Order: sequence, then structure tokens, then C-alpha cells
Amino acid sequence: MKGTANVSSPEVFILLGFSARPSLEPILFAAVSVFYVVSIVGNVVIILVSCVDVHLHTPMYFFLTNLSLLDICFTTSIVPQLLVNLWGPQKTISYRGCVVQFYISHWLGATECVLLAVMSYDRYAAICRPLHYAVIMPPQLCLGLALASWLGGLTTSMVGSTLTMLLPLCGNNCIDHFFCEMPLIMQLACVDTSLNEVEMYLASFIFVVLPLGLILVSYGHIAQTVLKIKSAEGQRKAFNTCSSHGAVVSLFYGSIIFMYLQPAKSNSHEQGKFIALFYTVVTPMLNPLIYTLRNRDVKAALRHNFLENCCVFAGK
Repeated sequence: MKGTANVSSPEVFILLGFSARPSLEPILFAAVSVFYVVSIVGNVVIILVSCVDVHLHTPMYFFLTNLSLLDICFTTSIVPQLLVNLWGPQKTISYRGCVVQFYISHWLGATECVLLAVMSYDRYAAICRPLHYAVIMPPQLCLGLALASWLGGLTTSMVGSTLTMLLPLCGNNCIDHFFCEMPLIMQLACVDTSLNEVEMYLASFIFVVLPLGLILVSYGHIAQTVLKIKSAEGQRKAFNTCSSHGAVVSLFYGSIIFMYLQPAKSNSHEQGKFIALFYTVVTPMLNPLIYTLRNRDVKAALRHNFLENCCVFAGK
């Protein structure tokens, strides 16, 4: 056991972030600022167009609205503090701010894993069981699945984050990252963290491995169904139905898997920061772009509800 002379929690944490590369910080500040603005605007547009256009009042766009709201909250829980630390020499965050950050980021990260699995099931029902789609995915079930995603993520965050918050840190307050992440807080503890590690691995299996398995199973059935379609046009339509979701899943899980399967070396840890930057800043920005650029219905709804209305308004 580490020394326990001072088991009180620190008043502030030092987020080392990218301070080892000070010349890179202004570039990162500019890039992150642009990505954050595009992410917020893009996801707000997705939410608005999905709510306004009656043609998009379907399970797919209901879940997409949830994903956009989640991305807004997730990136906002991390980016403002990151921009503050990139802008000036002070790299600190209050103890309370750090606790709030890892509670929220843990909650929303777990929620996104489950929500992406729910969306893959929706795509499976739409492509593999099209004649029974309305029966398989009624509005009540869609609402229940969305609530289960949010509440499931909140539950694992409350358990894991609370156990982490109860650990005595003995004055240790340096976090070698740009945001407060639960495993990094555990590393600062001056007591045995075996219970916390067991809980973290169990939660990772339930909220990362199982949803990914369900996604792969769903896409396996989708691939079999698409290959049975004889017409090239039918295959193209079926592919377009799930390609956007598949791209989002690949970005999200690809960055997480790549990050956590790296060997524990210092240079790998530095790479891990940039990968974390990708899934906390870049991916939430790319999600609405993927769904708007690759989705004919969303582009048509944007033209009808926003561009045409703007032209009418400008003509008055």
C-alpha cells in the first residue's frame, strides 16, 4: 500500500494534457474550437430536422436524434475545459469539476455503446424483416429502448464513478491526460483498487463487449439478407440504409479498441491522448456529417425545411 499520511482529496487536479508539446497547443486550440462548433451546429440541425419533418418520424431518426443529443452533451462535458487548458498556462480543474466530468463522460460513453447496438437492431429489423418492421419496432418499444440506453449508462456511471470518488488520493493530483477519466483517477489512489478494477472490467464487458457483439450479429444477418437480394438496385438501397450507422460504429469502436489495446508504453500513452481526442472531439463532429452527406432523406428534409424556407423568407 502507498503512503497514507494524507488521505484527503486534492482541491484541484492538474491536467497535463498536451503540455509536453507546448508548440502544438495553439494549433490544437484552433482545430478543437472549429470541430466543437461544427459538432454542435451539425447535431442541432439533425435534431431539428428530425423533429420538424414528418417524413423522418421513424424509429431510425428517433434513435439518431438521441445520438445527436448524446454527442452534444458528451463533447460539451470535455471540450470547454480542454480549450481553457490549451489557451493558457494553467492546466487545472477543480476537484468538483473533475468529479462532474468523469461522472458525465462515463455515463454518456456507456450510453452511446448501448444506443449504437439498439440502432443496429433497428437496421436489422428494417432490412431483414421489412414486412413486420412496424410491428417489431413500435413507438413504445423505441422509447423504452432509448430510455434503457440512457438509464443503463447512468447506472454504471453512478456505481463505477462513486466507487472511484471514494478512493483516498493522498494528495496525488496530477492526471496525465486532457480530461478526468475514471481509470486515471484510480491510478492516483493510495489504497488497493482491486474492487474498482473488477467493477470496471465487468462494466466494460456489459457496456462495450456485449453491445459490440450484438452489432456484429445484427450486421451478419444484414449481410446475409443483402446478398440474397437479386437486383443490384435492391442491394444498393439496403446498403445505403445501414451504411451511415456502420460508419459511425466503425469510427467509435475503432478508436476505442485501438486506444485500449495499445501496449503500456509512454509513447503509446501519448498516442492514446490523440486517439481520445479523436473520439471525444472529431467523432461527434463526423456523425452528423455522415448522416447528412450519405442519407438522401435527411438531405431532402434539409432542402425542404431549411433552404427553401430561407429562400422564401429572403424573398419577402
